[in-house]
Amino acid sequence: MTMLIAFDGSEDARAAIAYAGARIRPEPAVVLTVWEPLLTQTAWPPTAEPMPLSGETWAEEREAERIAGEGARLALDAGLPDARPRAERGAGPVWATIVDVARELDATLIVTGSRGLSGVKSVLLGSVSDRVLHHADRPVLIVPHPSAG
Repeated sequence: MTMLIAFDGSEDARAAIAYAGARIRPEPAVVLTVWEPLLTQTAWPPTAEPMPLSGETWAEEREAERIAGEGARLALDAGLPDARPRAERGAGPVWATIVDVARELDATLIVTGSRGLSGVKSVLLGSVSDRVLHHADRPVLIVPHPSAG
């Protein structure tokens, strides 16, 4: 049994880890940070696959690994005894990568914070947590921003 915690380093993601640690029966957890190369994010229309700027890894990948490691340490501190970091390169929308990794792990639960997008931005973009909720084939816990309580 594995819990998947989506973590981007934000205050909302931190609140989600704290909530899960305080209220969910401890089980192994994977703290996932999704990344994509900056060149892929800004290229339109999409072109051939860009290459890393230096060495074997992307700077974005190294940063995602650092963020995932921070999230795993927060999960351990919150009472989740077996939390492992994972940085995953996105091959599309972030929500799709989260759902795919949850399937791969056969996660019992997906935990995520909510960004609280409002107004036009929410209508146009939606939110990662909303998309995960509607596309996941397993339970999803969305923890609201700490000030929402």
